[in-house]
Amino acid sequence: MKGLSPELGRRAASVGGAVLATGTRALAAVRPAAKPLHPRGSVANACLYRHGLQPPLGVDFLDAVSTDEVVVRESRSVGLPGWLPDVHGLAIKVTNPDGSHGDLLFSTTGMGRLTRYALTLSRSQYGRPMTTLLPYRTVAGPVVLAARSSGGSTVEILCAVGDGDWRHVADLRLSHLEADDQSVSFDPVRHQLPGLEQYGWVRRLRAPSYVTARSSRGEDAVGATGDS
Repeated sequence: MKGLSPELGRRAASVGGAVLATGTRALAAVRPAAKPLHPRGSVANACLYRHGLQPPLGVDFLDAVSTDEVVVRESRSVGLPGWLPDVHGLAIKVTNPDGSHGDLLFSTTGMGRLTRYALTLSRSQYGRPMTTLLPYRTVAGPVVLAARSSGGSTVEILCAVGDGDWRHVADLRLSHLEADDQSVSFDPVRHQLPGLEQYGWVRRLRAPSYVTARSSRGEDAVGATGDS
């Protein structure tokens, strides 16, 4: 929220959060489900091959070279019939060095300097690129991550500082071993990766809609800040 005072930024995030929560409640009322957003998906195991950025950004997760066994979920945001375009989602659960885990969520967008922050529709899971939509706070500045198919079962993971150029940071190799879709949830605010922090205004923007989503599943919503 560059150019906004802290107070205006807080107010804008609160208003945005209320709007998102209203939309989530409407979906939950029209279509009761364990997950009002991204109601149906496909879960699989995968490998994330992190190459390490050179020169480094100073962000542990992006700078480290590692091969990680991860869990991924591919989904459609609204859950429209398959022949209609929808906002597609990709979620990745990565184990951190301390044994905890961090979650990444991507949605279909563009990759331009402005369109990387705008949702768009696609007819297929990887018909368009995806980004994290909202930036992470890092020592290098606001960082956005992106995912796009590079053919076959491989998805490129990229990063950019603000509206800067994209840099290839990792490759995600998907498998076809499916797990129980509804038993897996993702929370990018609660479960963070080393060096990728959430801005306060991002927390305020996400929290209300995810509290609503948890409530629709009959879960304790106290302190909830995100889920997919």
